[in-house]
Amino acid sequence: MSPDTGSASAQQETRRWLISGRVQGVGFRPFVYRSARALGLSGWVKNLSGQVAVVARGEPEALEAFDSQLREGPPLARPVIARVETADPPADAGFRILASQDAERADVHVPPDLFTCDDCLAELQDPGARRHRYPFINCTQCGPRYTLIRSLPYDRPNTSMAAFQLCADCLTEYRDPADRRFHAQPLACPACGPVLSLRQPGGERMHGNEASLAAALYALRDGAVVAVKGVGGYHLICDATAPASVASLRDRKRRPHKPLAVLFPWQGRDGLDALREQLLPDQVQAQAVRSPERPIVLIPRRRDSTLAASLAPGLAEIGAMLPYSPLHHLLSADFGGPLVATSANLSGEPVLTEAEAVETRLEPVFDVALHHDRPIVRPADDSVMRVVAGKPRPMRLGRGLAPLELDLPQPMPRSVLALGGHMKVNVALGWGHRVVISPHIGDLDSPRGLAVFDQVAKDLQRLYAVRPDDVAHDAHPGYATTRYARDLSERRLHAVYHHHAHASALAAEHPDVARWLVFTWDGTGFGEDGTTWGGEALLGRAGCWSRVASLRPFHLPGGDRAAREPWRSAAALAWASGVPWRPSDIADIEIAQQAWRRGLNAPASSAAGRVFDAASALLGLTTEASFEGQGPMWLEALAAEGPCTGQALPLASDQSGVLRADWAPLVTDLLDTTRPPHARAGSLHARLAQTIVAQAEAIQARHGPFTVGLTGGVFQNRLLSDLASSGLRQSGFSVHLPCRIPCNDAGLSFGQIAHLVAAKDSRLG
Repeated sequence: MSPDTGSASAQQETRRWLISGRVQGVGFRPFVYRSARALGLSGWVKNLSGQVAVVARGEPEALEAFDSQLREGPPLARPVIARVETADPPADAGFRILASQDAERADVHVPPDLFTCDDCLAELQDPGARRHRYPFINCTQCGPRYTLIRSLPYDRPNTSMAAFQLCADCLTEYRDPADRRFHAQPLACPACGPVLSLRQPGGERMHGNEASLAAALYALRDGAVVAVKGVGGYHLICDATAPASVASLRDRKRRPHKPLAVLFPWQGRDGLDALREQLLPDQVQAQAVRSPERPIVLIPRRRDSTLAASLAPGLAEIGAMLPYSPLHHLLSADFGGPLVATSANLSGEPVLTEAEAVETRLEPVFDVALHHDRPIVRPADDSVMRVVAGKPRPMRLGRGLAPLELDLPQPMPRSVLALGGHMKVNVALGWGHRVVISPHIGDLDSPRGLAVFDQVAKDLQRLYAVRPDDVAHDAHPGYATTRYARDLSERRLHAVYHHHAHASALAAEHPDVARWLVFTWDGTGFGEDGTTWGGEALLGRAGCWSRVASLRPFHLPGGDRAAREPWRSAAALAWASGVPWRPSDIADIEIAQQAWRRGLNAPASSAAGRVFDAASALLGLTTEASFEGQGPMWLEALAAEGPCTGQALPLASDQSGVLRADWAPLVTDLLDTTRPPHARAGSLHARLAQTIVAQAEAIQARHGPFTVGLTGGVFQNRLLSDLASSGLRQSGFSVHLPCRIPCNDAGLSFGQIAHLVAAKDSRLG
């Protein structure tokens, strides 16, 4: 089309678009530039603080086509047209990308870190390409974002790439609208970008990409453990088929049983050939592990698998992932087989991101460290998903999935920072209709965990330019997040009960549901009566819940110690049932029983998670757990070996009208040695699933119709969730489990905001 002259000028219009959503860090401005040029439009595009402003002039038909393209955007964008209006004609002919500008009010959408795109992967493998085998190859459609961005607008000076000055060739690509690296902020090449280095603890450092890679691979093939710096932190890597290497890693990291994730090289047309040699993914699992988020996905292992048996002792599934960064592609392809890839951290702490910290704190754990000099601005551990009730569901929000942005059905009159619980912690920031959830941080039992928690909480506020008016936290008075909230004296504080947050998080994912019965089953949570809840059924809606069903309470000898010592839960159920039970490997059980009888340090609990712990101990699987959830995970794997049959537990209302399920028959079942262990484990799952159905039916008879929800950490158990969902649907109920938010405590921060916003008596208004 020609420029505005003569009669043509009268036919032309000028429009201005303000676009929000995910439009920074995804190649949106280059996309706009190319689209406008192709349609013969004049005007400009520029970044604001999180938004993009576009002015274009041309014939109406071209502007309509342009508008349609803006609404779609490039593949990784999620544009939202905030406003379209007429505007004055641009001063210059042609179309330009203008310098970024701070807006009066920021509307920030920070993208998560992105996997290596097909174009970059092909270039990585092309011997004739300038970036052949370059470990930091990227473009506008792939590469690090959240872990690289220091501040917005998303321009190179505001990223951790600021110190790397573009060479002449890269600068030419950066300025070329026809190049896919046009305005790609992490742009680099071997001449001007980050470089690998390798070091043995206390030894000399080796520099250079190929030399460092070769040395790391030599060490891996020799059975060594290698610490590798990735996108959001370090991994500890070793040969996943070498029992001695895996045993060495476990011994050094003091991680005797917790499952280890496995990185498989990308092989075959769909990338899964190497994975299928060891595992048996179904269609849903295969799609999940290949998704752009590149999460760890739990997948059954083959019977003829050559993976080390100690990768996931007691379990039939392996946490599998595919390479997502160029460095991971190079390492796994060159090695040619599966590699253990577990987070480089101390137990429960956030993943380490700095070379000095890795070499200082983890020196006894690894043999060789493969570093690089691109700074990681903030940690982001790998995401974890499991297919439950037929759908992939997040167990941990990390790299690729977070920061996760969700919309609430109703706006917040005041902005809120939500702090979550005490374990599996992340933070959430809510304002307007939006909630942004940070990646997984970890547990808050260590000084470093608390320090990273503080960093992420402050960083989230700074990145999104939101200063919260209010702070939400768990109602448990002893949680680290509760203490942290009390130090924020200038903000209004809101304590949200643990299970109310669980239920409200699920309800917020399904705003069309008017009335719920939500089973919130987990291991622990401070209840409204001051006792430990965890086997509850809550009736109502987000912000307004009433406990209508639960499990029969029992008293846990040793209190919180029961979380890592399943024998205590088993003893609590056995002693309360009058059944003699004494494990041979517990020396002080008589002292514990005496204290239990006197009510000393034996708090009441109704937690389903502790019932699963008890079952694992009563079946002889484990009396002391080396990681959270070990007993229930082993129990589920055992139950999957055989049929699952059994009747619902007896139900009776207590003095307050709460419908209680009596777990006592389970103790007799579990100790019945005339039946094989897998049958007893299967019966436990079946009976608890049927109990959920029976409670739902009884409550519906009393209170009328509702939709059923299943959430809380216990419903990470696929067998229980599948049995309960199937039984409920057969009884005519509509059933939902969380889809975007973890059902475990990683969903609490979002749930705290959802609960406050929806509560009738919320003090936010």
